[in-house]
Amino acid sequence: MNQNRVKTTYKLQAMKLLHIVLSVVVFFVFWLLFRYGSFHKLHSYGFRYNIFVTVGYGLMLYWFHRTYNSYLLGYSKIRTLVFGQLSAQVFSLVILYLAVSIGWMSFRAPWIFLPMLAVQAIVDVIWSWLATKLFFRITPVKKTILIYRSEIDLRRFGDISGKPIAKLFRIVRKLRFDGSFAEIQDQLEPYDAIFITGVNSRCRNGILKYCKERDITAFVLPHIGDMLMREGVHIKAFDTPVLNISRKSLYPGYAFLKRSFDIAFSGLSLLLAGPLMLVTALAIRLYDHGPAIYKQTRLTKDGKQFKILKFRSMRVDAEKDGIARLSTGDRDDRITPVGRILRKYRLDELPQLINILKGDMSVVGPRPERPEIAEAYCRIMPDFRLRLQVKAGLTGYAQVYGRYNTEPHEKLEFDLLYIEQMNIWNDLMLCFATFSTFFTAESTQGVEEGRVTALNVGGEAESEQTEGKTETVNAG
Repeated sequence: MNQNRVKTTYKLQAMKLLHIVLSVVVFFVFWLLFRYGSFHKLHSYGFRYNIFVTVGYGLMLYWFHRTYNSYLLGYSKIRTLVFGQLSAQVFSLVILYLAVSIGWMSFRAPWIFLPMLAVQAIVDVIWSWLATKLFFRITPVKKTILIYRSEIDLRRFGDISGKPIAKLFRIVRKLRFDGSFAEIQDQLEPYDAIFITGVNSRCRNGILKYCKERDITAFVLPHIGDMLMREGVHIKAFDTPVLNISRKSLYPGYAFLKRSFDIAFSGLSLLLAGPLMLVTALAIRLYDHGPAIYKQTRLTKDGKQFKILKFRSMRVDAEKDGIARLSTGDRDDRITPVGRILRKYRLDELPQLINILKGDMSVVGPRPERPEIAEAYCRIMPDFRLRLQVKAGLTGYAQVYGRYNTEPHEKLEFDLLYIEQMNIWNDLMLCFATFSTFFTAESTQGVEEGRVTALNVGGEAESEQTEGKTETVNAG
C-alpha cells in the first residue's frame, strides 16, 4: 500500500509541477512582450534580469497557490481550483508589476497582461479538469466507518455527500459509540479509513494508534485540548518528554511587525477606499435619513470592551426590544435594501479600518463578539473565553473558512488554530485568502429563524448532558 501511495504522490506532484511550469512559461512570453514590445527587439542585454523576474513570479505563484489551496485535488471542486489558481496568478502579476514599475520609476501600460490572464485561465481550466480526472482514477475509494459519540458530534462533523471528498471515502457504516478501544477494535478490521468525532480521548487515541500501525487514513474532529497542545514547547530539563503549555503572547518582534502592518494596511486602505466610503455613507443617509455609522460594543483582548464601527445595514429600530440577536440572513426583514448590498460585498465592514488604526482591533484575529452573545456562549462553553488571548481581528480562520452562522464550537477551534500558530506569514496568507470570501455566499449565511445566536440549543443541551458520561450503546 505504501508503494502505491508513493507512486500516486509522485504522479500528483508531477501534475502540480507541470501546472507551475506552464504558468511560468506563459508569463515569461508575455513579460518579454511587455518589456520589449515584440520578439524582434529581443536582445541578450538584460536577459539575466528577465530570468530573475520570472523566478520571482514563480516563487510568488507557489506561495499564493498554497494560500488558496488551489492544488487540493479530490477535496475541492474544479471551479474552486480554477478560482484559486487564477487568483494566485492575478496577485502575483499585480505585485510583480508594481515592484518592477517602482524600480524602473516608470509605469508602463499593463494591457498586454490581459490576454496573458485569458491564456492562464484556459490552462487552469484544462489542467484542473484533467488533474481531477487523473486523481480520482489513480486514487482508490476507501471503505469508511464514521464513529461518533452523540448527534451533536455527528452534526458538527458534517455530511460529505455531494462533495468531492465523497468520491474518495465511501461511508458504509455510522457507529454511535463512546466506550473503550478494546470493545471496538475487532470491528475496525474491514475499513480503509476511519472518521472520528466526539469519542472520548482514550478510545480515540487507541483508534489513532491502530490507524498508524496499519496505515489506515483517519480524520478527527479535534477536542479543545488538541488545539491547545499544537504549540506545546518541549522542555529538555526533565528526564521524560514534557511539553510546556502557556497562555499565548506575541513575541516582541512579531508584535512590532503586526502592529506596523495594522497601521500601514488600515491607513492605506482608508486612503484608497475613502471615496467609496463617502458614497456608501451618502446612500445610507438618502435611503432612510438615519445615521450612516453604527456603533456597537464588542470584546477584544482580555475581555476589554470597545465600540466597533460599521456602516448601518439594518433599520434604525432593528433592536428596539433590547435583545441582542444575530442576523437570519436574506430572511431578516431588519436589513434595508442598501444594507443587503453592503453585506453581500462586505462594504459594511470598511469603517472597522478606523478601529484597526486606533488599536482596538488587528487586521487578523478572532472576530469580536458582543458581550451579551459571548456570555450566552460561555454559559454553555466556558472555553469560549480562550479566544480573548489576543486582539480581535477583521479577518481570520473563522472568517475565511467558516460562515457568519458558524457555531461557537467551530469558531473557537478556528480561532485557537490561529492563536496557536500566529506568525506574520500566516497573517499575510489569511489577508489574501479573505479575497475568496467575497465570492462565497455561504460566508454571509444567517442563523435560523427564531435563534438569537449561532448556538443550536437542542444540540448543545444534549452535548452538555452527555459530557463526562459513557453512552450505553451496543457497539455491535
